[in-house]
Amino acid sequence: MEPTIMKQLNFKKIFLNLLWPLLPFTAQAQENNTLYSILSKDSILVPSPSVQNQEEDIVTQMPNRHHKYDKRVHRYRRAWEALIPTHTKLQYAGGMGLLSWGIGWDYGKRGQWETDLLLGFIPRYSSKHFKMTMTLKQNYIPWSIWLGKDLSLEPLTTGIYFNTVFSDDFWTSEPERYPRGYYGFSTRIRTHIFLGQRVRFDVPEKYRKFSKSITAFYEISTCDLYVVSAFNNSYLKPDDYLRLSFGLKFQIF
Repeated sequence: MEPTIMKQLNFKKIFLNLLWPLLPFTAQAQENNTLYSILSKDSILVPSPSVQNQEEDIVTQMPNRHHKYDKRVHRYRRAWEALIPTHTKLQYAGGMGLLSWGIGWDYGKRGQWETDLLLGFIPRYSSKHFKMTMTLKQNYIPWSIWLGKDLSLEPLTTGIYFNTVFSDDFWTSEPERYPRGYYGFSTRIRTHIFLGQRVRFDVPEKYRKFSKSITAFYEISTCDLYVVSAFNNSYLKPDDYLRLSFGLKFQIF
């Protein structure tokens, strides 16, 4: 029996000698686990600086291909966001139909450029059916003058727009029934230039629902056909080749 007891004592002694260097780490781990369990119940745990530094190192060590991918995604999103219309317009007359409505985009450092896409209609006059029109319009507003009380004056607006009528009565190429060069221009597409003025009212924030500002404007316009007729026919008066139109612009963004 004594040899067996001595063997057991020697084994325990060897085991304790091996375990002794690990005791401080084991006690520290138990202490940390106990502290964590207490804090997790009653506190908000904040990562230690070493953990934060490790996370920052992971972020800064991301491969360049990930950064290129992120930039590509941002460019893609910006391109699609640029297609979102920033305003709507309603315009009466102007050589684009009796009434036209459409969407538009503002851009430039001061928002001085506008591009509009409008659909309009021409009621039945001498024809059997009404006609639809489409207009692509480019506007330029050089400056704006603040009048106070949410009012601003835009003393000059100018631009160009192209209008077409959806009807077989109009043509792009000259029909064969006319002598070659008889007209020399298309009756389907009209090119217009215009000058005008605007007054803008900025809607107070507490009353904004659908738009942040409303702009009333008028324009005096003429088209390529009227200009040619005015030069070739001196008897024409300004009201024969100039057109007056009115409109409203509702700023969304």
